[in-house]
Amino acid sequence: MSQYLSPEGLEKLKQELNDLKTATRKSIAERIEAAKALGDLSENAEYQEAKDAQSQNEARVAELEDIIRDAVLISGNYRTDIVDIGSTVEVDGNGAGRLSYKIVGSEEADPAGGKISNESPLGKAFLGKKIGDSVSVRTPGGTQEFVIRAIS
Repeated sequence: MSQYLSPEGLEKLKQELNDLKTATRKSIAERIEAAKALGDLSENAEYQEAKDAQSQNEARVAELEDIIRDAVLISGNYRTDIVDIGSTVEVDGNGAGRLSYKIVGSEEADPAGGKISNESPLGKAFLGKKIGDSVSVRTPGGTQEFVIRAIS
């Protein structure tokens, strides 16, 4: 499945992948060797923990390789007439005043930082809308109403 990523987000994932393949793999291999030196592997908690860490590391490596391979880059040419992935949307909502959200792919989502996933209920509701459009979003806390005020 394609992941939408900004050029910065793609670089961040590539760096994480590089770190996992180099420093983390080396560190885990050293832990495994040290644990082997302790003797009987069947009752060796250090060995089992290192093998678990190795398994988790390799799963993340495979996940990152898939994401990077299937990444769809979000261009820097954002539309200002309609909300799309990569757009920054300013909205008035639920008496909270003006709020700003950047629509990003799920790997870069950081709701506390104002970056919402295109797959989130709020992100899905904003996609394709124009300035002045009203948006209703059902959340666990109830329905929220937003009016789009600016798109950049």
